[in-house]
Amino acid sequence: MSKGKKIGLGILIFIVVVVAALAVVIPMLIDVDRYRPQVIAHIQEVTGKPAEIGKLSLTIFPKLSIRVDDFALGNPPGFPKGYLVRAERIYAEVDRDALMDRKVIVQALELDKPIIRLLSDPRGKWNFENPPDAMKNPKPVSNEPSSFTLGVISKVVVKDGDIAAAKLTSSGRPAPNFFEGRDVTIELEDVDINAFITETAARFMPKAEPIPQFVSSFFGATLAYAATPAGKPAAQGTLRAKSLSFGSFKATSVKTKLRLFPKQVFLDDLNFDLYDGHAVGDISLNLTGQSPRYALNARLGGVDVAKMLEAFPDGRGKMTGKMDGNMKLSGVIVNSPDPLAGMRGTGQLNVKDGKLPSVQLNKNLMMLAKLGSLGPGSGDPSSFQSISSDLNIADGKITSNKIVVVGNGIDIDGAGSLALAGEGNMAYDGVAKLAATQNPL
Repeated sequence: MSKGKKIGLGILIFIVVVVAALAVVIPMLIDVDRYRPQVIAHIQEVTGKPAEIGKLSLTIFPKLSIRVDDFALGNPPGFPKGYLVRAERIYAEVDRDALMDRKVIVQALELDKPIIRLLSDPRGKWNFENPPDAMKNPKPVSNEPSSFTLGVISKVVVKDGDIAAAKLTSSGRPAPNFFEGRDVTIELEDVDINAFITETAARFMPKAEPIPQFVSSFFGATLAYAATPAGKPAAQGTLRAKSLSFGSFKATSVKTKLRLFPKQVFLDDLNFDLYDGHAVGDISLNLTGQSPRYALNARLGGVDVAKMLEAFPDGRGKMTGKMDGNMKLSGVIVNSPDPLAGMRGTGQLNVKDGKLPSVQLNKNLMMLAKLGSLGPGSGDPSSFQSISSDLNIADGKITSNKIVVVGNGIDIDGAGSLALAGEGNMAYDGVAKLAATQNPL
């Protein structure tokens, strides 16, 4: 190795050693944990919720950040004891120049594996809102000229989060979760913290627009769906999740764009797997009022009907096959064992190459016919080639005006309704055409 290369290598090693030493020494010299009581007091003042922080420490690589250990934000008064957010570790990237001036200005946040629990009381108030009697002007914990501010944060990242939402019953206890998200990763830009504070949220709400009407081509029924808001979102970005569950339905491998308003959520360009099939569409959630409302527009393909029905105890083993179709749904989230409670919608579905084990189309019809050579097709009498149906969901029932079944030697045209609550209720009428061999009749 030449002398010049040796000198260059020595300089490089010296720089690496100095930088590594600074990374260790600087955090030791700047004790940010001394400001922990002030940070807690400011968070409590802004949110009106009890806050906990185990420790604050400074890191300079890969970016100048304050590491927050054992963070927790509790539920406000009027909600059960517990936490809105808990995270073992949070990284808050801060403005370097402001920090030298003893001011903590957060530029970016990264939450590692947070647990988020959203609760709504019977009046429609949420635990993420400020309570009416939020703490104001707490006594200063120090006379030092340092400050901690929350406002617009350019980037917020949630990694592998565990999110759930539920309503409180009249007794004050949480009902079963109506939404659950597992291994959720969210990346948001320009997050305006002030937009989620009750006192200022009104000016961030979407501007009122006429709600477009969707007219069902099958039933002539008029259904209202959520309009795209005109206001600027308080945050927007992307969401990925291992699974998202809405009531009894579970979507996996979820990818979507995300827009957040103070009490509205929009999932745009939504892609997810659904019971071995795939679906695309969009979902909106409106958290204003006493009960959350939702709207869904989705196109389905290759959904395993048997696996989907396993989500409902009374539906197991009733049908198999692969389902395609499209759905438009809207409704109110209510605490009910009936999966159709509060739901309205329309759609068109087609199930191919399946079975109806409890119906056995050919066998049951032939028991009624008892006509010589009028014979069922060969094979399983419960099988069918396809079932096509229009859907109208309202008043706890699925009603169809036109159902076409191509069975194993039987074709059926029918109509009727189905209710899933309790033991369920099925009422269908139709005309069946049976294949027959040559015979004197």
